[in-house]
Amino acid sequence: MTTSAGIDPRGPRFAATITAVLLLVATFLALIGISTAQAPGWFAYQPLADATFAPGTWAITSASLAQRALDPGFLLTVVIALLFLWSVASPATAPWGVLFRRLVRPRLAPPAELEDPRPPRFSQGVGLFVVGIGLVLHLIGVPWALPIATAAAFIAAFLNAAFAFCLGCQLYLLLQRVGIIGRAASTA
Repeated sequence: MTTSAGIDPRGPRFAATITAVLLLVATFLALIGISTAQAPGWFAYQPLADATFAPGTWAITSASLAQRALDPGFLLTVVIALLFLWSVASPATAPWGVLFRRLVRPRLAPPAELEDPRPPRFSQGVGLFVVGIGLVLHLIGVPWALPIATAAAFIAAFLNAAFAFCLGCQLYLLLQRVGIIGRAASTA
């Protein structure tokens, strides 16, 4: 197994900043969208015999699959999930990495040290998993699933962007210590 060259640690923080902004907007859109909306009920003194009254139901449970898929919060989260997927599948061509390497890094002093690219890449996979679960649950019709998933991913991206604390990287290192991932194959 060959080790890949190190990466500038400021690159993932730059990407996390843009991702955090996108996730914040997605969380806002999910909060005002169909995922958290209450279904409109009717208020009458004496309901009609064939009418049904279901107080406190969620709009998402009665919405069609198309309505759920066309929710603005859902659409932005799909774009974010595709960006996460792109970062996992091809980090060299991911948009935020390219933007950092071409426009930002040339204006900065060289980093004091480079870091292993595997933990940030794993972190992108964790972000993809979290927002992917939110997307699937939203399509199934689970209320609040999308804003909770985007908010959780936002918190992780914000911690990385603002404080250089990468939750996914810490999870990677923990799993590496336990021996589940990141071990080089023995040549016995």
